[in-house]
Amino acid sequence: MSRLIVSRQLPSGHTLALYQGDLTEEQVDAIVNAANAQLAHGGGLAGAIVRRGGQEIQEESTAWVQQHGPAGHEKPALTGAGRLPARWIIHAVGPVWGSGDEDRKLRAAYTSALQLAHERGFTTIAFPSISTGIFGFPVERAAAIAVQAIVDFCAAHPHSPLREIRFTLIDDATVEVFRAEFARRFPT
Repeated sequence: MSRLIVSRQLPSGHTLALYQGDLTEEQVDAIVNAANAQLAHGGGLAGAIVRRGGQEIQEESTAWVQQHGPAGHEKPALTGAGRLPARWIIHAVGPVWGSGDEDRKLRAAYTSALQLAHERGFTTIAFPSISTGIFGFPVERAAAIAVQAIVDFCAAHPHSPLREIRFTLIDDATVEVFRAEFARRFPT
């Protein structure tokens, strides 16, 4: 069970929240997987999603790549969520640290996932901290980019069906970085 850390109402009317917990347990329209371009879900969060949700998630992902080509920063994939409580999984491809133009690529990964959720009429979505695990993106820098990307998307789409956007993070250190970013961005 995830625990609410902080929640803010944005000027657009959207709710942006930070939860500590297991993303695979979130009961939202879509969770976002931090994926690689081939949607090969072997380790990290992607591996946990397939272990919890079932092999059909990997099978759908493989079929998606065969049909559409590799996923990308601006081209997330959408699959069912198998046995997870969420209805869908948006597979967003974040940058590997050191690959060049990482800030733009990370922003694109968040924005394109939000755009896909918006187009599909989803009302709730839960994000991990994209690219800050095995892809090595510095967490403080990533948190600022992630929050800004969401604030900008919501300002540009005030009437989006997407009403609640959350970060669901499992480890204490990442939660603390995002909590500090919320405090910096939304002083009480």
